Amino acid sequence: MLPLGAFGALMGTPGHDPGLVVRQAAEALLAEAGRRPFLIGVDDAHRLDPLSALLVHRLVLHSRAAVVVTVRSGEPAPDAITALWKDGHLDRVEVAPLDRAATAALLEAVLGAPVDGAAADRIWDLTRGNALYLRQLVDGERGAGRLAPVDGLWRWSGRPVVSPGLAELVSTTMGELSEPLRGVVDLLALSEPLGVPLLTRLAGAEPVELAEDRGLVSVERDGRRLDVRLAHPLYGEVRRAEIGLLRARRLRGRIAEALQATGANRAEDTLRRATLTLESDLEADPALLTAAARHALELFDLDLAGRLAAAAVAAGAGFEARWTLAFCLSLLSRGDEAEDQMAPLAALAGDDGELVRCATLRANNLFWTLGEPARGTAVLDRAEAAIGAAGPRFELVAARAPFHAALGRPAPAIACAQEALASPSLSGQGTALATWGLIMALGAAGRADEIAPWAERAHTVAASSHDAANLGPILTDMRIDALRLAGLLHQAARVAEVSRERGAEAPGLSRAFDAAVQGRAALARGRLDTAVRLLREARAGLRQDTGGWAMATLIALVLALARTGDAAAAERALAELEAASHPGLLCYGPEVLLARAWVAAARGTVSEAAALARQAACRAGELDAPAAEVVALHTAVCFGDCGGAGRLAQLAAVVRGPRPRAAADHAAAVLAADGDAVSVAADLFEEMGDPLAAADAAAQAAVVHAGAGRTRAARAASVRAARLAEECQGARSPALLAAARPLPLTRRERETATMAAQGLSSGEIARRLGVSIRTVEGHLYRTHAKLGTSSRTELAAFLGT
Repeated sequence: MLPLGAFGALMGTPGHDPGLVVRQAAEALLAEAGRRPFLIGVDDAHRLDPLSALLVHRLVLHSRAAVVVTVRSGEPAPDAITALWKDGHLDRVEVAPLDRAATAALLEAVLGAPVDGAAADRIWDLTRGNALYLRQLVDGERGAGRLAPVDGLWRWSGRPVVSPGLAELVSTTMGELSEPLRGVVDLLALSEPLGVPLLTRLAGAEPVELAEDRGLVSVERDGRRLDVRLAHPLYGEVRRAEIGLLRARRLRGRIAEALQATGANRAEDTLRRATLTLESDLEADPALLTAAARHALELFDLDLAGRLAAAAVAAGAGFEARWTLAFCLSLLSRGDEAEDQMAPLAALAGDDGELVRCATLRANNLFWTLGEPARGTAVLDRAEAAIGAAGPRFELVAARAPFHAALGRPAPAIACAQEALASPSLSGQGTALATWGLIMALGAAGRADEIAPWAERAHTVAASSHDAANLGPILTDMRIDALRLAGLLHQAARVAEVSRERGAEAPGLSRAFDAAVQGRAALARGRLDTAVRLLREARAGLRQDTGGWAMATLIALVLALARTGDAAAAERALAELEAASHPGLLCYGPEVLLARAWVAAARGTVSEAAALARQAACRAGELDAPAAEVVALHTAVCFGDCGGAGRLAQLAAVVRGPRPRAAADHAAAVLAADGDAVSVAADLFEEMGDPLAAADAAAQAAVVHAGAGRTRAARAASVRAARLAEECQGARSPALLAAARPLPLTRRERETATMAAQGLSSGEIARRLGVSIRTVEGHLYRTHAKLGTSSRTELAAFLGT
């Protein structure tokens, strides 16, 4: 170690007297700063040579400089450095590892864009908030292209590969490993945690105790058990990269045999044994692999369940393993591969119950995954005709309920669901399927107040049924949507929060499903930025989805983007939505039209937006979905079209919940140009938890008051609208823009001016509005005359676009 090496740039030729050398170095350093106050930072002070440590000590005691010293935890430091805090010359501050939230915030600050929640969690799980490990890992994964931006969101795909720099850093922290210690660490690297008795049987008691003393492992109490884990997840990553293939296979086999010898028969023990067996030198056990695949399904880990089921089939397992394999393939949007499993699966069916399970699986694969609803329904028809009125028939009736609901037929959906749910022998999957259809249909019919007991029962059943675990997020999403339609948004928020807690540790695809549910819930409550972030995360995770989740997610994303005024991003998302349209989800027809309406509004074509909202209402009426009709007609009111006021008054007597009455009152008040009544409608929307609708109503109240010359009332309503828009994380809409800058323009003049200010030519404006170029030029001429502008540039500046 070179004496005073850290300060070499400040030194001349060092002398032989250490005290003189340190004093000269301090004087040279202080001379550099002159009379100005300054800060000295000493990083990794534990690496300083003794003379440099003395210099730092002198600077702290005898200079006017502020000194900050860092020392790595667990590393020995020179006495002169440790004396700084022991003698009270410097305050000692322990810098704890970053928690999950701080890690995510740091990642986003460094990467310059939002980070996928699953990626942020995985990175924290590996680094445990150690900033040094974090930097090494992120740099390595970015360089390898596994951590990369997708649609404005940083995502992490594949397994991490520990870079040489990170491996060296972690290996240095672990220190030299003797053969016995390496045995302990390697066993845990391949399968942790391990109980103390099992690990000591495999590695010996003394090495395990030594590993604990060295800080390589931690011992945790789990009830009456003592479990051993590696002290840091990266220890396992580094060792797994260095263990040879044959040694790893042998060790996994030893662990699996030891687990079996203990007699542990919990589901998680079965899953661990089977997973170890897959990559070991042991012979495959079809029964073990099948049971483990079922448990992986209960956890909704589809990739693992599929791997285990495929291995079980290859080992000669029967019906259950092949059914699980086909089920996983279907849920993973590999519908054609699932279809390939159907013929051999049907051949293995031993009774009517298994034949019905085959038919239900195939029908769902055809309807949802392959987008062939007619063929899916036909499979149920043939199966029902084949088995007659026997007990398993109710499983087929249950499967029909969501088909009817998705195709926009709420009445038969309710009938099928209630018939199936009345059967005491209905399976867990049948219960969840029937309830799915029931919730969708009751929500569309305006009967959201009937949903709660059915939904809670189905969630309980789904949680304990391996073939219904995938339906949990769907049940939640449908329930939240039904509550949104009714205006029961505080209830919807509570349902979303329970779902968020339940899905926080969900693996793989279910993480994307949960992001979609939470994103749609955030949109319903007006949290636009939050919604956009979550929905983009969901969209990235559902890019291969063909079963309808992508369509539902994109509808919400289009709406969220358009409500922020980001017309360009909303149009791109709308194009994706058109490509992802699912032929079985006719019930989403009104929502798709409303998504187009809000994109038109974001572009400034408000008359087109209102017309699309009225089309959405007509479509909802055709589908016998009065709750959706209320939302569509009220959207038209927010665009200034109150032609549906009478129909809203009728629907208020049909659809249960606060929204229909508030929407009807809002329409009547705007139609009557009663500013006070419009403000009361805003009160109703705010009370029900819909700040977006409340903001539009408050904005319209401001315009009505201003038109009547009630300046003070107009100002108060405008301020309220701005506050609500801010609460919605920057909402924009035609009503809010009109209230923020009242202009002496007709609606068509404002519409034309907005598009012209956005840079559209007169021809483009004419095509969008369906009028002649001459008409457009006339509107622009009158607009310039009223506003005192003479060019489109001045018009854009005036409108603030």
